[in-house]
Amino acid sequence: MYTTYWKLNSRPFDNSTAPRFYYPSETHQATLLKLRYAVENRRGAALMAGASGLGKTLLVQSLFDELSDEYRPFVHLKFPQMPPAQLVSFLADELTGEVSLDSAIDYNLRRIEDALAKNVDDGAHALVVIDEAHLLPDVGAMETVRLLLNFEPGWTLLLVAQPALLPALERMPQLEERFGVKCLLRRFTVDESVSYIHHRMIAAGAANIESVFDPSALEMIHQLSDGIPRRINRLCDLSLLIGFAEEQPRITPKQVDAVAEELAGTAPPMRRVA
Repeated sequence: MYTTYWKLNSRPFDNSTAPRFYYPSETHQATLLKLRYAVENRRGAALMAGASGLGKTLLVQSLFDELSDEYRPFVHLKFPQMPPAQLVSFLADELTGEVSLDSAIDYNLRRIEDALAKNVDDGAHALVVIDEAHLLPDVGAMETVRLLLNFEPGWTLLLVAQPALLPALERMPQLEERFGVKCLLRRFTVDESVSYIHHRMIAAGAANIESVFDPSALEMIHQLSDGIPRRINRLCDLSLLIGFAEEQPRITPKQVDAVAEELAGTAPPMRRVA
């Protein structure tokens, strides 16, 4: 709706996993390097933790895009809220490429073991990502994860989670010690927030960011968002919409504050700036 007005080729702040929108912040690049190390050195398990909205899913996609073809198959479980038997059955179906109606855990563990053994014989190494791993339903599910790690070095199992998973892992030292690589994403600094907005705007076709966002508006966006990319996206997207509707020459704190007021009732709440 507003792309033509701001001379853009696309909407810059959609929550897209398109590679051109990946912003290589210090924390994201360090995490990506560690995850590549874990997979390429065929570590059995890795963990990436960070608050909601920090770009964990985009990092997983970036990791997959950077890996060579020998790191296949790639299995991405996005909704892990399922009983242990269903979890194991899903992974077995994905790794074998065949659907089985038998949900017995022992049977499907053998299917996984056979599939990984064949994969290793073919010179490949599987990557299995369990997203939103903090939602794994109970201790039984975590114990199942521990059992799955017995199949290394046939695969790397990457858990992606919010920090709430960390205390649960600490209560299971026999599982926690299996994670040779752990990454904790942090929020953007103010400079990173500004660079992130600049990167997304340029990726969407903007000639320069200064003609669209007033510097004081950028600082305000960082403060309101607490440096969380998803919140930055939401503030910037709606600010561009309001600026377009009001036919403003560029975005100022007035438009950003108007957006913050509209979003004040959403969860999680954005922090108001005095």
